[in-house]
Amino acid sequence: MTTKLTRRAMLGTIAASGGAALPRAAAAAEAVDDPRWKIEKGRIRQSVVQWCFKPMPIEDLARSAATLGFQSLELAPPSDWHVLKKYGLACAIAGSHGFVKGWNHKENWEFCTESITKAVNAAADFSCPTVITFSGMRGDLPVGPEGDEIGKRNFVDGIKRVLPLAEQKKVTMALEMLNCRVDVEMKGHPGYQCDSIEWAVDVCDRVGSERLKILFDIYHVQIMQGDVIVRVKKYKDYIAHYHTAGNPGRNEIDETQEINYPGIMQAILATGYKGFIGQEFIPTWKDPVAALRHAARVCDV
Repeated sequence: MTTKLTRRAMLGTIAASGGAALPRAAAAAEAVDDPRWKIEKGRIRQSVVQWCFKPMPIEDLARSAATLGFQSLELAPPSDWHVLKKYGLACAIAGSHGFVKGWNHKENWEFCTESITKAVNAAADFSCPTVITFSGMRGDLPVGPEGDEIGKRNFVDGIKRVLPLAEQKKVTMALEMLNCRVDVEMKGHPGYQCDSIEWAVDVCDRVGSERLKILFDIYHVQIMQGDVIVRVKKYKDYIAHYHTAGNPGRNEIDETQEINYPGIMQAILATGYKGFIGQEFIPTWKDPVAALRHAARVCDV
């Protein structure tokens, strides 16, 4: 007969032994997964990002997210938003033109304008507050300050094409900073131009509208710059949305990675942030829902 050791029983055993095995045993106890657990405090408004949980069907992901107490399922196509509505989920941020063809090249302006226009209109209809946007790849732009300046000018002039619509519909466009160091698909984006928070902040300052802000991806910032909490505090007024993932690997936010997510969540709350934080890690655990539950628990501070 096998007896399952519960966390309470394990801690009782530790106490009886004088606490000598406390660190290791307590850690093991915390790792016991409780499938009944759901978000308790809810001070962090958590969202799950669809793409990294594929091939899980949208219906299964939405049901699981709602059961866990998530408030949103994001970056799902509008054709799937009826599923979100079925489970009482918002869409915290909508997709648009992708990170390869961005505003930093004039030849992409028509493509980006058409994509963002559709995304903003759909978002407004579904009460989705934010639409993602990107600088695009550097391509043939000169390396260094000259190329950065050209890219920034093109971005500012290009996005002004859709700014009046975003302001009218009260939808915020969020420029995402991505890391260009990790040469693994969907874990890094070599050649991407907006590879620092300061690049994004400069663009926002030049545009000068509350409808252009930043998507602060904690994983990407950690890789490129570090000082995550410093930047959270310094640029709090520019941030429209956050993403998470463990580093290295863009996997679970567990003990195998280096980012202190409880501390970062506390820092975000201290800034007065009221928006969503999207769980955008790529699960490796056998049960992806257990991985999502664990991430939600880590961030439920």
